[in-house]
Amino acid sequence: MKRLAIKWDQVVVDPAGRVGGHDAGATLVRRLLRLGRRSGLAPVLVGPATRRCDGFDQVPLEFVESDSTVVVNLDVLDSTQVWRTLRENGQHPAVMNFQWGPTAQYADRVPQLTAALSFALFPTFANSERTASEVREVVQRWTAPGVAAKAQVAWVNLGFRVDHVQPRREPEVPVVLYPAIYLSERKQPKVFLDVVERVRKQVPVRVEMRLHESHLVSELAMKVSGKDWIWVGPLTATRGSYWEALASTTAFLATATEESYGLVYVEALAAGVVGILPDAGWARALVPDGYPFFWHSPEEAEALLLRAVRQPDACRAELDALVDGRFTAWIAQEHDDHSFEEVLTRQLVEWFVDGREHHL
Repeated sequence: MKRLAIKWDQVVVDPAGRVGGHDAGATLVRRLLRLGRRSGLAPVLVGPATRRCDGFDQVPLEFVESDSTVVVNLDVLDSTQVWRTLRENGQHPAVMNFQWGPTAQYADRVPQLTAALSFALFPTFANSERTASEVREVVQRWTAPGVAAKAQVAWVNLGFRVDHVQPRREPEVPVVLYPAIYLSERKQPKVFLDVVERVRKQVPVRVEMRLHESHLVSELAMKVSGKDWIWVGPLTATRGSYWEALASTTAFLATATEESYGLVYVEALAAGVVGILPDAGWARALVPDGYPFFWHSPEEAEALLLRAVRQPDACRAELDALVDGRFTAWIAQEHDDHSFEEVLTRQLVEWFVDGREHHL
């Protein structure tokens, strides 16, 4: 294994040769490219044309050196096609799935079966323990026992770069964050808006919704942007401005029904934002036992959010007491991205060097 190639069809490389965007996929691609450089593997980004970029090469899949490269595929549904393309140019193609979203997103039968086959055929690395469990369940449900028994699945929490956290700057008017960049049904944006509307009738608050450009022009985004207390805009231009905004955010209200990990929530919690979370397995996996701000109904969410914007310091003190120290430090320790790099590097070696997967 001499090179690490990353494949995600939605990636955008700007004119300066850098991966653009700050959504989860773009951030993950940058982290994987950085991991390749730190591990001494020449990083490659699969793209439409051959191009020298800022710290990596962009190369069409058909030009990837099959016998010396591991392709980490973020588009798991087409891993078999990736393998076939690599096989045309080498004897031992190596493909690794990276499952970074909930498997429930494959709602129709064809993608469900395609994903199951992909997970069974190729080593799969997941972005959380929860996602890894879902991958195993999908393989067991949709493939033959002999195939399922040979599936290789590993995981680590994605985490974040702890040194990005900035000192808090409390706003004059409490700021409530919509902790998602999409207005999709799974995120339940209408539940969020209904709750914060009721809270605002009791306490002056400002709501911030930073959305992916594809959702900025949606009917719902247009509708809520007309309210003078709700700011709807694009994603922050840089990671620095993103963390600067978090440092002056009071609370967030999470309303998603399902998450594979929940990086945006973890980053906000590390920045000292009081998180109001649904009582769901994915949310409990992010925080310590005894976390006090889980809601079971919109009424409970309203009560908890009211407390968070009225008494944020008291809420943070309660969280600090929960871990006998600083809650933000606990989040940083449990979700530090150093663990991500260490575990993934070790797994790549185990699968593609020590284990001689595909004879690399």
